[in-house]
Amino acid sequence: MSIKIAAVLALLVVVAVGAEAKSHFLPRPRYAVSGQRVVGGFEIDVSEAPYQWVLTAAHCTDGSPPSALSVRYGSSEHASGGTVVPVARVVKHPRYSSATIDYDFSLLELEGEVSFGELVQPVALPEQDEAVEDGTLTTVSGWGNTQSSSESNAFLRAANVPTVNQNECDTAYEDFGGVTDRMLCAGYKQGGKDACQGDSGGPLVADGKLVGVVSWGYGCAKAGYPGVYSRVASVRDWVRENSGV
Repeated sequence: MSIKIAAVLALLVVVAVGAEAKSHFLPRPRYAVSGQRVVGGFEIDVSEAPYQWVLTAAHCTDGSPPSALSVRYGSSEHASGGTVVPVARVVKHPRYSSATIDYDFSLLELEGEVSFGELVQPVALPEQDEAVEDGTLTTVSGWGNTQSSSESNAFLRAANVPTVNQNECDTAYEDFGGVTDRMLCAGYKQGGKDACQGDSGGPLVADGKLVGVVSWGYGCAKAGYPGVYSRVASVRDWVRENSGV
């Protein structure tokens, strides 16, 4: 593997079962902040680095000082288990736009180090501008809204969704301004499986690499509207420059 840096799935937080939410006239970010906790994120570690970092969605950190945030990792339960670590510093991408949800990335520096084990394992990061082929099967996971009230979102859930051609996704969202090169789309034409509200900042993984971070979409799992993720490869250099990872 050419990638020497590893990201570690810390929160295990993004739900992604085929969930269709109430209709929305505008696409909305897929965030949910409960008890002042960021929902979604990735722990990043390098043996030479003195700090631990989390990569999440910038809209998860909007208006929240570090003291209001913490990270839970190593648990498949939404509100218990694992380890909770306070956040020391938030580094939001300088070009993030809350209006367009472009450059939807934040780095969180943790106050404490992370213990690796069976439930916290490394996931590789892509190189800068590394492409993901159309139709690549990816896995999104988390604790967001589900399609059925009988399906509890207290426990981690996951769904497999294929990546979508960028031009096709741009056309699907043309009434909402389209998608940018910092975005990656995944889902089925018929809908049925997707990330949803409460999943923001969580992982989209393909072939063991973190290729996306849950960002936004029109409703959830709606036919013709794939989920939109922040494309990690588009900011790989920024992650390295700001975290040393």
